[in-house]
Amino acid sequence: MRKLSILLLIFSLFIGAYSCQNDFQPKPRGYFRIQLPEKEYTRFEISTFPYQFDIPVYSKIGMPKNNTEKYWINVIYPIFKAQLHISYKPVHNNLDTLLNDAHKMMNKHIPKANAINEQMFLNDEHQVYGMAYEIMGTEAASPYQFYLTDSTNHFLRGALYFNFSPNNDSLSPVINFIKEDMARMIETFEWAESPVE
Repeated sequence: MRKLSILLLIFSLFIGAYSCQNDFQPKPRGYFRIQLPEKEYTRFEISTFPYQFDIPVYSKIGMPKNNTEKYWINVIYPIFKAQLHISYKPVHNNLDTLLNDAHKMMNKHIPKANAINEQMFLNDEHQVYGMAYEIMGTEAASPYQFYLTDSTNHFLRGALYFNFSPNNDSLSPVINFIKEDMARMIETFEWAESPVE
């Protein structure tokens, strides 16, 4: 009986050791599911501002801190901890400088970018012309930027930032969602009737 118990114990240990020999496969890193709100828009239109466009109802407008520039705003996405920084400059024979500055700001992201997709915007009816840049790369600080101008009086630049260290792979659903909002902003964009001094 004792030999049988010892044999059963050895057999059990052998089976236990053999069954634990399978290869361990770690699970890929997972991310929390992101709830995206329904698309709905309202008009950002202030009579003293030189521009107007549609903004999503789940965003709010804020003024940049410590900023002395007129007509600069932030379109804030509280649910995503993101902000679209909007800066405005009047054009006074300085369009080349403003365009170069916009390109320099975009080029700062090249070291972290895998690719940069460009899209041109032309709206002759409202004299809105510009370019949008989608900056691809997991660590790009600003995944989307654009500028708009009428070439004679107005120049506006927008840049999307998140309020935390970027990981654009996990943020791609949010980035694509906000990118659609920015496309709507650009498509509905209009300048004020008279140039701003």
